[in-house]
Amino acid sequence: MRKQKGFSLIELLIVVAIILIIAAIAIPNLLRARISANDAAAASTIRTINTAEVTYSTTYVANGFAPNLTDLGPNGTACTAAVIDATHACLVDNVVGCNLAAGCPKGGYNYFLTSSVTTLPVPDYTASASPLGVGTTGSRDYCSNTDAVVRMNATTPAAKLTAPVDLPTCAAIANYVALQ
Repeated sequence: MRKQKGFSLIELLIVVAIILIIAAIAIPNLLRARISANDAAAASTIRTINTAEVTYSTTYVANGFAPNLTDLGPNGTACTAAVIDATHACLVDNVVGCNLAAGCPKGGYNYFLTSSVTTLPVPDYTASASPLGVGTTGSRDYCSNTDAVVRMNATTPAAKLTAPVDLPTCAAIANYVALQ
């Protein structure tokens, strides 16, 4: 009788099937964990923008709040004591403080900052974040304004935001609810 060496085709197929079943169970959980992490990071970044706005408004009193994310960031320069001013505040990193009209993408979310007026002093602001892909990179829109309360939308959005949320929309309880 010959000694069998190796595995039979049936044995290999059974092992592959078991691996596929385990992967089918694990991958959706990993994707949900990634979306949850992106959601938490977006809320945290909105809190960071709130802190940066308060710091900006107390440092540059004549300007009020920063009118855009570019002014809160380094605005294309290296953050040194010689360049820090009202248009290069260096209060957020260069990714969040980008110079893009379509928003600043970071960690699966797009960040916006808007104000009701653009003349100095700026009396208010609204920071908002929207997932780059609803259901794939994030599940909620976030916003905050001068009261520094981070809010999320009451229902899962149908599509990502392509423009910043304005102050009345963010403050409306029907649209956004405060994070607990």
